[in-house]
Amino acid sequence: MSNIGTSADKDFRTPLKRARNIGSGKTGTSHWWWQRMTAVLLALLAPWLVGLLVSFVGVDAETVRMTVARPWNAIAFAAFAIAAFWHAKLGVQVVLEDYVHTRWMEIALQLLVTFACAIGAIASLYAIARIALTAP
Repeated sequence: MSNIGTSADKDFRTPLKRARNIGSGKTGTSHWWWQRMTAVLLALLAPWLVGLLVSFVGVDAETVRMTVARPWNAIAFAAFAIAAFWHAKLGVQVVLEDYVHTRWMEIALQLLVTFACAIGAIASLYAIARIALTAP
């Protein structure tokens, strides 16, 4: 009898993974979806941001402040900042997982990237809130 089509045929693990009895970590789907969702959000917000920045050419600082302080603009800026830093963190995480083969260095770099993206997002949100809440 042939084993064609049986579950034994559908084991795509390498011989080493079969010997160690390890397989997928089952976490890639969630990561992939968040990467795509942040990419779509950034793709939708980028034309708005570029258009807004182009509209600032030749205007004074107070006009820029008042424009950024409008609630919908402040919310869109905040969404863009959060999505950008989250997207960057997810992308760099994959690069580090794929190309850094020393475990302690990978962990240290993952922590550094996480903290840098968190600090960048917090600083961005603080700046947006300060502009939005202190504009006359």
